[in-house]
Amino acid sequence: MNQEIAAPETSARPTAQVPHFTVLLSSTRRGARLARLLAEAQLRRWGLPTETARHVVAELAANAVTHGRVPGRDFRLTLYVIGGTLRIEVTDTRGDRCPAPQHPAEDVESGRGLLLVEALADRWGVSEERSPRKTVWAELRCSAPGSAPAGPGAADSFSQGT
Repeated sequence: MNQEIAAPETSARPTAQVPHFTVLLSSTRRGARLARLLAEAQLRRWGLPTETARHVVAELAANAVTHGRVPGRDFRLTLYVIGGTLRIEVTDTRGDRCPAPQHPAEDVESGRGLLLVEALADRWGVSEERSPRKTVWAELRCSAPGSAPAGPGAADSFSQGT
């Protein structure tokens, strides 16, 4: 992987019949912010709600650049929709550091990102890949692409797991 921000790939793992988006981003705070912005723009293009997914992408990307960063290596954001489920994947090059939700003290300002992902996503987990990579993923049930209301003020139709 290189340091440059790559153009979105159109040949991600899912087939061409499945709406998908993949991009390599620099393992920096700026790359994490760009991941959130690009994900939000892509979800709007697909006609899907953005608010819940935006928070999940922000947390997973922040973790990738904070805990999964290897100097000179990028992280990958992948979004795809299968049926009524949006899958968000963030792949970094620190396979030796698997994330787990923490329960920090009340006076600590950070460390709650995966608790937020756990609360917002229907499912989430970690897939160990060929060394040295890992993928942290989250799934959100949603309306099928093109059937959800689009545009500003559209209702967020991601359902919450019970």
